[in-house]
Amino acid sequence: MSERLGRVAVLVLEGAKPLDVGIPAQVFSTRRSMPYEVRVCGPEPGLITGGDGLSFGVANGLETLDWADIVFVPGYRFPDREAPPAPVVDALRGAHERGARLAAISTGAFALAATGLLDGKRATTHWHYTRALAEQYPAIRVDENVLFVDEGDVLTSAGAASGIDLCLHILRSDLGIASSNHTARRLVAAPYRSGGQAQYVPRSVSEPRGERFAATREWALRHLGEPLTLEAMAHHSASSPRTFSRRFVDDTGYTPMQWLLRARVDAARELLELSELGVEQIAAEVGLGTGANLRQHFQRILGTTPRDYRRTFTGGE
Repeated sequence: MSERLGRVAVLVLEGAKPLDVGIPAQVFSTRRSMPYEVRVCGPEPGLITGGDGLSFGVANGLETLDWADIVFVPGYRFPDREAPPAPVVDALRGAHERGARLAAISTGAFALAATGLLDGKRATTHWHYTRALAEQYPAIRVDENVLFVDEGDVLTSAGAASGIDLCLHILRSDLGIASSNHTARRLVAAPYRSGGQAQYVPRSVSEPRGERFAATREWALRHLGEPLTLEAMAHHSASSPRTFSRRFVDDTGYTPMQWLLRARVDAARELLELSELGVEQIAAEVGLGTGANLRQHFQRILGTTPRDYRRTFTGGE
């Protein structure tokens, strides 16, 4: 990011969901650890009737989108009944043409869909509305089984809680994993849930997806430097390796070993940002063995080298 504060606009539409509005406003609120300025805006300044019995008094109008680097569109009620006003659609397109990233939380995806900017791309929304989104906008490749989708300049997420995951994902890209983890701790939120993790869709089992092996994942994160195996993780979860593997994929979108590898790479990223340890030391610390092994996985997963990553987020070598 440049030296000036990153500019974040939160666009409140009629029927906006309070939690969806509050998530980006709070995550990116200006503070020492968060170099952003947030402005909440609407189609025009004034009172906007929100959902769930709340209204929003906004001081800024659509001109805020000309100012922003990132525009969040929170979810709103009944998105499948009426398209956003034409000035809103035009302002979103204009912001995108200027180079701003557009990020939708929950049903805010319908507003992005109305711009045509999601055509030919993957996108998601709250599971209750995925079918409606696909039917209204057949050019979009709607994925109902993910928490968020990053298509570079347009991002979409599922229900409200996944808006936190999307915001943390953006922070990881902008500021690095240490800053993202710091923010997650401040929010008392999970530091990392991959975009590929499944949404919770009602079904006959009693446990929501994503939580079944949460304790085992937390345990593994505390023991990354040890020679963790599929059998050890399955034993911790009181499951057979076969059952554990199958259900772990349902929970996270990754096999246990794929998830473990990414967790180790993320731990290495944080050490590169916050410590002066060498690559060989870091590789041993996070359970990747050798510096060569760490470099290989860094290149494959992140498309860069540990040295270049450290330079990007610390300014050093």
